[in-house]
Amino acid sequence: MTRPMEDLLDTAERIRSMEIRGAALIGRAAAGALKEFALAIEPSGIDEFNAEVGRAAEILLDTRPTAVSLSNAIRMVMRYRGDDLDSARSSLANNADQFVERSLKAIERIGEIGSRRIRDGDVILTHCNSSVALSIIRTAHDSGKEIKVIATESRPRYQGHLTIKMLDGWGIETELVVDSAVRTVINEVDEVIVGADVITANGSLVNKIGTAQIALAAHESRTSFMVAAETYKFSPETIMGELVPIEMRAAEEVYPKISELKHVRVRNPAFDVTPHQYIDVICTEVGAIPPEMSYLIIKEMLGWEIEGRVR
Repeated sequence: MTRPMEDLLDTAERIRSMEIRGAALIGRAAAGALKEFALAIEPSGIDEFNAEVGRAAEILLDTRPTAVSLSNAIRMVMRYRGDDLDSARSSLANNADQFVERSLKAIERIGEIGSRRIRDGDVILTHCNSSVALSIIRTAHDSGKEIKVIATESRPRYQGHLTIKMLDGWGIETELVVDSAVRTVINEVDEVIVGADVITANGSLVNKIGTAQIALAAHESRTSFMVAAETYKFSPETIMGELVPIEMRAAEEVYPKISELKHVRVRNPAFDVTPHQYIDVICTEVGAIPPEMSYLIIKEMLGWEIEGRVR
């Protein structure tokens, strides 16, 4: 096995095992891995280059089937042009760099837009470890607003433990609760802010397991529910009628000694679906929109992907 393929497989495994986690980071990692692979391989010609890069893209795509940030990132990178090796390499590398730059700028921009909806003295509840949701919270804090955050543990991978460490480092007053305590604390909350793995054409949200239950509790208590999502997390496939696959992860994440039990199985979905009716606003880098506008985001921002699927 060549060294470029070994490096790409290493990145793929780190994404699959959730050593690299978070939709935005997954997308940037995949884009970077494809770029490094394309620059390192030594094919005999453009046809072999196209074939090798295509195989590498498929390997990355198979790591996390739900995360549309991964598939959109790879498709953006793979829109390279070139009739010879040098031009193809350069085009692919440029696409990867543009995606990474776009992702980082989007997080900063969403932080600015979303923070305007946070008032001084607000209590915010967040779930999992979303870089873009945390950008909103940090931007509000840095602007001088006195806020408090309630963070869930986000079992079974405990991404909430990463969140509270980040919030603590920024000097933000934070309280950690177990996921099942959300209903108990929701009446103390002014806004729920979560990230997104996928936004569908009708504005529904696919996100870390437990999000839908939080949205239901927020809806019942009349608490604002805000989603923070870069435009590349909207799914063109859903316009074409495709369903979002929900990734099922290993039983051992929930119960490490499951092999000792003969009559018990563990169901471990990584994501759930929050209906658009429970979402008040989706903050993107192009503005804060109602979920019903998701179709327009896909059509205007990702229309190239729809056209590709129609053809």
